[in-house]
Amino acid sequence: MLIAAALLIFAAIGGATFLLWRPTTLRIAVGPAGSEDQKLIQNLAQTFITEGSPVRLTVITTAGPVESLGLLAAHETDLAVGRADEDMPKGAGSLAILRKNVVVLWAPSGAPKKGGKKDSKPKIKEIADLEGHHIGILGRTAVNVTLLKVILSESGVNPAKVAISSFSVSQITDMVKDPSIDAFMTVGPLDSKITTDAIVTTARLRGEPAFLAIDVSEAIAHKHPLYEAEEIPGSSFTTSPARPDDQVDTVGVNHLIVATKSLSDTAAGAFTRALFNVRPALIRENPAASKIEKPDTDKDAAIPAHPGAAAYIDGTERTFLDKYSDYIWGGVLLLSVLGSASAWLRHYLKRNERSLTGAHRDKLLAHIAQVRKTDSPEELDALQEEADEFLRETLEGYDDDAIDEGDLSAYSLVLEQFHRAVADRRAMINVSSARAPIQKLANYGGDH
Repeated sequence: MLIAAALLIFAAIGGATFLLWRPTTLRIAVGPAGSEDQKLIQNLAQTFITEGSPVRLTVITTAGPVESLGLLAAHETDLAVGRADEDMPKGAGSLAILRKNVVVLWAPSGAPKKGGKKDSKPKIKEIADLEGHHIGILGRTAVNVTLLKVILSESGVNPAKVAISSFSVSQITDMVKDPSIDAFMTVGPLDSKITTDAIVTTARLRGEPAFLAIDVSEAIAHKHPLYEAEEIPGSSFTTSPARPDDQVDTVGVNHLIVATKSLSDTAAGAFTRALFNVRPALIRENPAASKIEKPDTDKDAAIPAHPGAAAYIDGTERTFLDKYSDYIWGGVLLLSVLGSASAWLRHYLKRNERSLTGAHRDKLLAHIAQVRKTDSPEELDALQEEADEFLRETLEGYDDDAIDEGDLSAYSLVLEQFHRAVADRRAMINVSSARAPIQKLANYGGDH
């Protein structure tokens, strides 16, 4: 029973170890197809495999962040890629910052007309000048429009007095050529090819762009925690000529990998750890991975880190022994209890064999007295056979642990005395048997 219990416990430990070391497979929703986000996540999934990571990814391609976050809210994916200002599921926490997006606002200086004269429209030099004008936003997501309205409102411009149109990223030339549009806006990483193409196209078709600083970026970040105050360094988009020619204040918003609280802390921590472990290898495959950062672990953050990711980042992650030491010691204690219980039960069940051994010892003592009185070799043979049977049963009890060495030694002592008594009695009977014929002859001679 003790062996069976030990095997059961070791089997449970072995099974738990297998489950713990088996790769964790997580679903991640990202889109649209062919986007930089999707390419990066595909590279990440492949890097996890090539680097032998304990995490595997199943990539779900969606139409975009809105659909990705919708799948996360519906528990049809474990992770999703989306912007911090998107409609996040309740309780969503970040596992990583994929990149920081910044707002770029600019206005054309006016393309020269035939004859060398410039467009007569007034030049827009700052955000306050945008009232009554038309702004074109590159990217059809609704959160870009919301972000622009926040910027306008905090800058003292009534959003209702500004016309806003959205264009897809494939419509850069159409947007820039539209004479009704007086300023442009993009939201993306500083090295975004889309933003650079739009700025270069503006310079070529509408005149050198004037970049509009968001002077209230700190106030926006304070009132709207989803946004952050950022800066666009000079020459971020082109160096010759320098665009912009100096640092420009702006607003940023993070692009995140997020999960809900339904994802276990263990799985979230495993993913975050695996991501930053393979990040150097991932950068070699996709330079965009260099923008990946650890999320904010402050619990007051607008989108705080998932508890599992925060534990890894803050170094408070529990080790295997931390998590399972109670179970391990509990198993050892249980094994000890089972061993003691098994020994007691075995001792209890063998009580009859112990009693039988004691009875055999008492019978042998009685046989010794009987041996000394008998004159029959046949009776001695019968007592000897019975003693042999006693010995067999006693040895079986010893083999079954029913009796200990002390009991066996006591029995052996009695058995030795019995055999000595039998031997002595046989010798006496043999002597008596030899004297009997001589006595008869003596008696016979006396009669004559």
